[in-house]
Amino acid sequence: MKFLYTILLCVLSTVVFGQKQKTQDLDLAITWQPLENNHLKDEQGLSVLEIKNVGKTSLPKTGWKLFFNFIRVITPKTAGQPFDVAHLNGDLSCFTPAESFEGLKPGESLKYEMLSNSWMVNTSDAPQGFYLVWENSKEIVPIKPVTFVAPPDQKKFFRVGGDKETTPEMIFQANQNISDINESKLTKVFPTPVGYTENGKTLTLTSNLTIGYEAGFENEANLLAQDLTKLFGKKINANKLTNAKPTISLLKNDAAHEAYSLSVNEKEVIIKAGGGAGIFYGIQSLKTLINPAAFASNKNKSLVLTGVEVTDAPRFGYRGFMLDVARNFQHKAQILKLLDVFALYKINTLHFHLNDDEGWRLEIPTLPELTSVGAKRAHLDGKSSTLQPAYGSGAFIDQLPGSGFYSKEDFKEILRYATARHIRVIPEIETPGHARAAIKAMDKRYQNYLAKGNRAAAEKYLLHHLEDKSVYRSVQKWNDNVMDVAMPSVYTFLETVTDDIIAMYKDANAPLETIHFGGDEVPKGVWEQSPAFNRLKQSDSNIKTTADLWDYYFGKVSAMLKNKGLYLSGWEEVGLKKAIENGKSKWLVNDKFANQNVHVNVWNNLLGNEDLAYRLANGNYKVIISFVSTFYFDMAYFKKFEEPGFYWGGFTELDKPFSFIPYNYLKNQQKNYLGRQLSEKVLSEAQKLTATGKNNIVGLQGQLWSETIKNKDHLEYLLMPRLLALAERAWSKSPDWAEEKDESKAKPLYEQSLSSFYNILGKRELKRLNYYAGGFNYRISTPGLKVENDKVVANVQLPGFTIRYTTDGSLPTLKSPLYSKPVSVNDKLIFRTFDHKGNASSVSKLTK
Repeated sequence: MKFLYTILLCVLSTVVFGQKQKTQDLDLAITWQPLENNHLKDEQGLSVLEIKNVGKTSLPKTGWKLFFNFIRVITPKTAGQPFDVAHLNGDLSCFTPAESFEGLKPGESLKYEMLSNSWMVNTSDAPQGFYLVWENSKEIVPIKPVTFVAPPDQKKFFRVGGDKETTPEMIFQANQNISDINESKLTKVFPTPVGYTENGKTLTLTSNLTIGYEAGFENEANLLAQDLTKLFGKKINANKLTNAKPTISLLKNDAAHEAYSLSVNEKEVIIKAGGGAGIFYGIQSLKTLINPAAFASNKNKSLVLTGVEVTDAPRFGYRGFMLDVARNFQHKAQILKLLDVFALYKINTLHFHLNDDEGWRLEIPTLPELTSVGAKRAHLDGKSSTLQPAYGSGAFIDQLPGSGFYSKEDFKEILRYATARHIRVIPEIETPGHARAAIKAMDKRYQNYLAKGNRAAAEKYLLHHLEDKSVYRSVQKWNDNVMDVAMPSVYTFLETVTDDIIAMYKDANAPLETIHFGGDEVPKGVWEQSPAFNRLKQSDSNIKTTADLWDYYFGKVSAMLKNKGLYLSGWEEVGLKKAIENGKSKWLVNDKFANQNVHVNVWNNLLGNEDLAYRLANGNYKVIISFVSTFYFDMAYFKKFEEPGFYWGGFTELDKPFSFIPYNYLKNQQKNYLGRQLSEKVLSEAQKLTATGKNNIVGLQGQLWSETIKNKDHLEYLLMPRLLALAERAWSKSPDWAEEKDESKAKPLYEQSLSSFYNILGKRELKRLNYYAGGFNYRISTPGLKVENDKVVANVQLPGFTIRYTTDGSLPTLKSPLYSKPVSVNDKLIFRTFDHKGNASSVSKLTK
């Protein structure tokens, strides 16, 4: 018997060793190339995967599964493809070997042609996150990132008639009306203040400067002292005002909230405001007055300030930015860095999107499963308690950006940091849709308590009914991501989460006025076969269909918040109801929550919803304009295969948020997400903003959803410099070009204003952001090119940046010739834009 056992052990050891050896030696290289949109005249894309074995061992005919993330559901183009494909859930799919697959030997490659259920535009559409799992050993083989190859025929890649890739010639045309303005003539405080004059004097600051403040401004004075300490490399102190006159004085007056005045002459700096916020913003203006180059050093001997007289106040009291850390996570250090730059440019609200289908990112002490399960993504092997991989996060647990969360102490540190800088943090707990991370975490809690025999504890926070047979599929292709709002345990869960959040704010001494409870993208079909819904219908005569659950749900959530002294915030759907008009489904304003201080972020200004923000504001909802086509900074800057970011809401170049007119946005944003002119019918029938509606426009907000964001550099590339356009439009008064009714006069006024903005960015603010708060990886626009008289003429979007080029097809560097005049045509010419620090744009070549 012992002999047989020994033989069996040897055989098993050999199998395991062979499997490990196979794992180590297997190496696959995967390339993806889109081929055609509108394949077979349908809204579908044709693309091809090429898989090459670059390892030392063969990929066998059977015994493995190849998992990957893809935001499309795919089918093989033809029968007889080497793999069978299955969509699992969300963006996770799996290849298994088909009967026709004969294995893949080292050096061999194969192609898999596939159809996806929508258009493809850029590399953000690519499949990603491939990993192979051996069926016997369950061992995982990670696969290198996918290589992208541009489509061979651009015309086949277009979505609709008139669609086209952005070319250097198009960029040249967009740039050609940008004037180069001498820096001495630029406003040196940003965002543009209400009143600004230069008095012809200068003040030289040295490390011997003194800061004096009146009572109530200690926090702001100390933050200023810290900033100046960083610039001089010598500790600067701030003290309460005495008889001695300081270099910088922070004084109290009766100005309105957030308003301030700033005076700089040859002797002193005086900032006056009615409260700490105004003083703080006066200090930020003082910082933008400092020469941007000074931020490159921590050993400045002196700082020379232009003498100015500034009076200023914000246009909107709400100047917000929403950051999604659920889809892909960002470290606490990056959040603090973002708070620094938000503060500099007077953004006063961080809307923190802390949970979604793919992750729960905030520790809730009462419910530890939310982060022990919901904050981790990994391959689902039947043993681990995690969420599945998403957006290419890979097979392994505890890896960024798929996994991660903020501990209670992390979050309180973020709150304290924000509060000191007069930034309020609005936590978003996305419900009832986009809630899969929470649902799965509470499922695990249920299983744990049930195993202990404690059914009551198991069911206390359950978020879906275990016998619900409802069939649905969300926009992101989940079939299990919606809380069952007919279950009392859902409200127990929400109140517990709310109480823990309130406690953290209290500990951090941070203001909390509202919690954002989401409300967007709940798919059709939910709750229809839920036993909880059927029971509720029997006990509540107001509930007849699942549509009635909307008011029921948000009514209970709003009441819960009111009992705690808070108001309800949500996405626009919170204030809407669906109705059928002329045979079509349309969103109408829901009177249920009007006049109740319910704040809604209106994101949808697409295809029939162009006037939705105004309809909600006129209907007495507090509206934060958060349009996808203008303020979604996860959208790509323009249409080009290599340009990262999504595009379903359109492309968002730098001028898009800058040109926004909050109270009359259809005046100059009259194109749909495909770049086509809106019809006269749409423009004429769109509801105009009433006086009541105007008072209900609370402010503007930028959004950065993180599906495509893999690290902090990706985040900063998408964010900057568009954040500065948002800051200008949210803080500064309505510009003259927006108020001018004569289009012939408005156009040159706008071009002059845009030129000033671009010059301020190129010559001042982006130079500052090379170093401020550790420096930012902002996007540098590619050069525009045009052929004139057998010469190539180049231009740049932001004056102050330079262009370099090569004539041999090599990549331009800082050692390459500086463009200063037209260059003779050469099919190997390559151009790049360079900033002041030497960072470069992507390449620009003549269109063949």
